[in-house]
Amino acid sequence: MSDRVTITHLEDGIADVRMVRTDKMNALDTAQFQALADTIEELHGTKGLRCVVLSGEGRAFCAGLDLTAMSGNSSGDGEKKGGATGDLATRVFGDANLAQYVAWGWRKLEVPVIAAAHGVAFGGGFQILSGADVRFIHPDTRCAIMEMKWGLVPDMAGFPLWRGNARDDVIRELTYTNREFNGREAHAMGFATHVSDTPHEDALALAKIIANKHPAAMRGAKTLCNAMADLSDADLLMLESTEQLKVIRTPNQMEAVMAEMQKRKPVFAE
Repeated sequence: MSDRVTITHLEDGIADVRMVRTDKMNALDTAQFQALADTIEELHGTKGLRCVVLSGEGRAFCAGLDLTAMSGNSSGDGEKKGGATGDLATRVFGDANLAQYVAWGWRKLEVPVIAAAHGVAFGGGFQILSGADVRFIHPDTRCAIMEMKWGLVPDMAGFPLWRGNARDDVIRELTYTNREFNGREAHAMGFATHVSDTPHEDALALAKIIANKHPAAMRGAKTLCNAMADLSDADLLMLESTEQLKVIRTPNQMEAVMAEMQKRKPVFAE
């Protein structure tokens, strides 16, 4: 457990992940960046993991960049993020730098990630929210692509994540103006999957449904979803076949069929 991010392992392989820097509305400084990256890395190695629910404790999901850390350092854009990013061009997590990884890393987990947002999701916090596969948001959540307000550009994986969510012109307008919008608007524009008065509870309920599906098939489905934006039609057709061959007629796939027919909870072998 961390003083910035906690992981609670629930039944059925669900990890309840919460940002817990409540005194700063879960704002991002060096320690918060590192704690989120460490959390993602820990989840990558967690056996039996089937679904992740990501939320923020206290008054907000994440208020974005910690402005105190930013104002206390003026020697470069990387250091303005609390020293978290260092050389922005250095890829330390595959295709991503550290700041990008705390949003992009959720998309790269093999299992589905469901985010539950309330209060505030500004700047980097909005980009972290965007990294989830499914996003529940309270209707009154305050959202913004905030970076232009501080003379910066969004650089925490927002653009590769948003291109699958919202129209190009909508992304441009919100980026250029740093205009604030609420959870209902986020849903209407495509940034959120569901509007909910109880986002965390609803996220956990969906996680339970997902966690009781064939785990290897679920990983294959996420692989296909991640590939949709980038692969050619021919390559995506081949990937469908490749992922299906990994699961079809396996014992766990047959267990999924039998459990469905017998109207019972499936018991999958890890």
